[in-house]
Amino acid sequence: MPNDKKKDFRKREPKEFDSVVVSINRVSKTVKGGRRMRFAALVVVGDHKGRIGFGMGKAAEVPDAIKKAEECATKNVFNVKLVDGTRTVPHTIKVTHGSSTVFLAPAAPGTGVIAGGAVRNILELAGVSDVLSKVIGSRTSVNVVYATLKALQEMRTVDEIAKLRDKKVAEIR
Repeated sequence: MPNDKKKDFRKREPKEFDSVVVSINRVSKTVKGGRRMRFAALVVVGDHKGRIGFGMGKAAEVPDAIKKAEECATKNVFNVKLVDGTRTVPHTIKVTHGSSTVFLAPAAPGTGVIAGGAVRNILELAGVSDVLSKVIGSRTSVNVVYATLKALQEMRTVDEIAKLRDKKVAEIR
């Protein structure tokens, strides 16, 4: 009798997104019996081809918090607009969230990702290969992630701007 119904668990299908745990915070709540400890995880997912997402999860154990954050991140995926040939951001942008400000600027091919911490994780997962960045103000990872993602969402390509203004691309540059 052949085992047609048995699945081979060693063969796994490739993941759609890579994920990076940006930060894990221990959070405590004071209740009648003492302190209740939980963990908050901040996870960024991306496919290195222009799609990126971010999520937060909270649970009593770290692995559960990370799993929840990954599920949340895959639901919040959006496309990043990049310059086609160079894989850099289309223009300079400065975005603030809370007291954290993130500055992103396009860079020449071969420069690499000049960024640190959460900004580097996000840009690499988005597929950006050449960019200059600076975090100004607070370096709280949650606010830095929000500001970086907001900056990537607000990016506009030359084609989009030309279409909005009813002009040709050559007139814009």
